[in-house]
Amino acid sequence: MTNDAAAANRAGATRESAERDVPRAIGVKFGSCRTALVFDDCDAETTVCLPSCLADDDDGDGALVGDGSGPNGERAAGRSPERGEFMLRSGVPATARDAERFERFVRELCERHDLPAESAVVYAMPTVDDRVGLANFGTAVGECGLGAALTRGVPESLCASIPPLGDGIEAVDEVFVAVNLGARNLEACAYRHGTRLLPFVSAEVSGDRVDRRIAEAVEAETDGRVTIDPATAREYKEIHADFGGFEPFTDAVEQGSEGVHEFTVERGVMEPLDDYLDDAVAELGDFFSRLANSHMKTYQLARARPLVVSGGMACIPGLVGELESRLAAELDRPVDVVAPDDPTTAAAEGAHRLAVRLRDAA
Repeated sequence: MTNDAAAANRAGATRESAERDVPRAIGVKFGSCRTALVFDDCDAETTVCLPSCLADDDDGDGALVGDGSGPNGERAAGRSPERGEFMLRSGVPATARDAERFERFVRELCERHDLPAESAVVYAMPTVDDRVGLANFGTAVGECGLGAALTRGVPESLCASIPPLGDGIEAVDEVFVAVNLGARNLEACAYRHGTRLLPFVSAEVSGDRVDRRIAEAVEAETDGRVTIDPATAREYKEIHADFGGFEPFTDAVEQGSEGVHEFTVERGVMEPLDDYLDDAVAELGDFFSRLANSHMKTYQLARARPLVVSGGMACIPGLVGELESRLAAELDRPVDVVAPDDPTTAAAEGAHRLAVRLRDAA
């Protein structure tokens, strides 16, 4: 479908919703690295995934990065631009400049996809202890006018747990533990009928830290001849990491007067990821101990339910299965881990389902 045809369809959907006086339901996850958006489009759903940044243009201003989108989740996130500014590195716009650029990002996102102000919006919110950043977030999305019919913020891990636990929103009526393996943090908490219990956050176990360790490991593996930045390390992780069948790969860097230097990475990706899993399992072991001490009944009920794992790190092939086996060994009991089909968009999909339910109940 051409861009003009897609825009015409979206405009038609907007007119149809206005004629029926039914607000469009929208689910949004603004991530530190990627933003996912799920919204009503005619009689289908459209899913969009794009980098959470504004790319520098020739005038020095920001421009919204291109995205991949399509009906029923047929989309792919584009690679982050080399020249771009991420304004949600802490999960929320922490500074006045971040807030200004985040507001522009949201406005351009709404304009590109014809998202009307008269809509029902659910935001999948990260666990962040930053009052200024959260206030900046609320002001930015409020200034954009989106969500005039209804606006809710729901914990990201609950939103991301909705798709793997049923075809509707069964997760809000169940008791389970959710783990978010994100770029910024490792998050864990228990949910009891939609109520979050014992939220735990660790910045020491994160995808960003893995990226830095991969960069260090590649430098060590090449005896200091090669240095890469965290963005390149993240690409190595996303493209090559595989707990079931990693294969060494070759890359090349420009070495000034020495020309192009070619090198092979054998251990520099998987060893940092192996350490990451060990650290995550240790943190989760402590979390389950605290949950048992604080909420024994919830702990016992949750043990009989799958552990829901989401977040960008869950996209790495084989990582979820490896986490399941290591955590079972740590807890000395069987552990059943489930993950969304697409962890990068699951929170937005769950938020969209909640938006539909809340809109229809209003």
